[in-house]
Amino acid sequence: MNEKLCPCGSELTYDECCEVFHSGEQLPQTVEALMRSRYSAFVLADDDYLLDTWHPSTSPEYLDLSDNPDWVQLQVISSDQDNDQGRVHFRAFYRDGKQLQCFEERSEFRKVNGRWLYLRGDIQ
Repeated sequence: MNEKLCPCGSELTYDECCEVFHSGEQLPQTVEALMRSRYSAFVLADDDYLLDTWHPSTSPEYLDLSDNPDWVQLQVISSDQDNDQGRVHFRAFYRDGKQLQCFEERSEFRKVNGRWLYLRGDIQ
């Protein structure tokens, strides 16, 4: 059992939160849950999960996470979903050397065959 807190900021342990999605045991049922699990996948450099949850029309062929920053915190500002479309506005904080930086995005998601997928993001 992994007692470490989940990187997504849910206040749950990783095995109670995003690990069930990363392992394929469960599918995220909301766009916010998918976004949080994708953030955790970036923190853990899980490129397979990221590619698997990316809409095929916008997904890259592969991801190189070798220069992945030191992700520090996720802040979900808002999320909403309607039928097969969803949106999440978030900020992700990371360390660049000794400085704290912020990445802000408004992400779009689509539900395909009952499964939420990341479509694209508008970086703020």
